[in-house]
Amino acid sequence: MVKNSLISVISQKEKEENWGSVEFQVLSFTNKIRRLTLHLELHKKDYLSQRGLRKILGKRQRLLAYLSKKKNRLCYKELIGQLNIRETKIR
Repeated sequence: MVKNSLISVISQKEKEENWGSVEFQVLSFTNKIRRLTLHLELHKKDYLSQRGLRKILGKRQRLLAYLSKKKNRLCYKELIGQLNIRETKIR
């Protein structure tokens, strides 16, 4: 059930080439976030997983802020649309 809900926007060849790219890191964090969210729906008192989820959310938010400021804004909008996540407020 969990495996089917994960995002596979990037092909296997692109994964091998772009491990360190901001887009790939945001994609992998989004997959982890969705997996942890499903876990926390079943185990509401798993506070260590909640802390890990908050840390990953913060990392993804910082990467998205970097992508929107430093890199191409169009690429940022496209990534947000593909991953179906909300646009964050940038300070």
